[in-house]
Amino acid sequence: SAAGVKKMARPPPADPRDTAEFKFITFTEKPPFTPKHKSLMAKNLTDEIWAKYKDAKTSKGYTFSNAIQAGVLRPHLGVGITMGDEECFELFKDIVYPVVKGWHGFDPSTQFHKSDLDASKLKFSSAQAKKFDEYVVSTRVRAARNISGFSLPPGSDEKDRLGVESVLKQAFASFSGELQGTYYPLGKLSKEDEDSLQANGFLFQKPGPAQLLGAAGAARTWPDGRGIFHNSNKTALAWCNEEDHCRIISMQNGGDIKSVFARFCSISDTIKAAAKKNGADLMYSKRLGFLGTCPSNLGTGLRASVMIKLPELNKDPKKLEEICDQFDLQPRGSSGEHSAAVGAKWDISNKQRLGFSEVELVQKMIDGVTKIIAIEEKIAGGMTPEQALKAVK
Repeated sequence: SAAGVKKMARPPPADPRDTAEFKFITFTEKPPFTPKHKSLMAKNLTDEIWAKYKDAKTSKGYTFSNAIQAGVLRPHLGVGITMGDEECFELFKDIVYPVVKGWHGFDPSTQFHKSDLDASKLKFSSAQAKKFDEYVVSTRVRAARNISGFSLPPGSDEKDRLGVESVLKQAFASFSGELQGTYYPLGKLSKEDEDSLQANGFLFQKPGPAQLLGAAGAARTWPDGRGIFHNSNKTALAWCNEEDHCRIISMQNGGDIKSVFARFCSISDTIKAAAKKNGADLMYSKRLGFLGTCPSNLGTGLRASVMIKLPELNKDPKKLEEICDQFDLQPRGSSGEHSAAVGAKWDISNKQRLGFSEVELVQKMIDGVTKIIAIEEKIAGGMTPEQALKAVK
């Protein structure tokens, strides 16, 4: 009937978190996906799951429509679902778990994650340290941390955003020794600070509407509540309220991965202590590990990487990718995929995030890079890449 059609077409009430430039959409029926929709969300969203979740929302008001909005509007996204707060993982479990399994090869319905932030457990001999210093230009370890009780950026409102910033500012203020530094609120940057942060590669930009975060509503009321912390010798960096509440990065020139990881653990522990002081904790689950906005970044959420010079392997990027793959590592060249890197400098990092502890992933990176350096040296000595790989494995 005409009245029925009219009723169906009636726009749902506006979301209180809408802004002038961003509107949350309420899908009244299951979105029509096209072959262009690449995401795991689109592949796993059955009629049954849609019927189960279409009216579901968390106690903070994040709806299933909110969670899938970015994946529906941006077909190119690989994951296609965002978490607006901690409850989403449990509430929308029937789609979150298959997405996690598809991305990580880890099944949260039967498996558990484990965390280990004890840097003293790393095995890194003085012989390895010497080799790393010879080949490695710089080393970094980064991950996301979120504070329980507050919405994640896609679902956040001003109160939660500023609440997160307040907890993080307390954490930054309690850093001592080499971690001491300055917090720069993004909305109050002087031209001088902005130029300096930009020059160091520390500045993050407002996510555009084509990107996951922009399409998910994580850029609302930008730049309020966002900011950047770094210590004075620029080896500790933290982003506040970008994709997650906090992204922490420990980095330095050279190959001293043990120091870089120890510093990372210390930053994480300090943020956890500040959260506890405020009657909160870090978002963490026994099955999924550290929780965050994008399911691709669960578990350790950790990326440990070295920028390394490999002149021989650089001549055959496809071979380098194959070799890295055998050690669960991912090479990224400065010129994009499958092409030689400028100055033969490659960024090599752990592929996995979930189901291994932080110590295990950093150890895998150390062991794999040690073998890659040995292969590089054998090729320089006249072997073919195949012979070198056989000799080293």
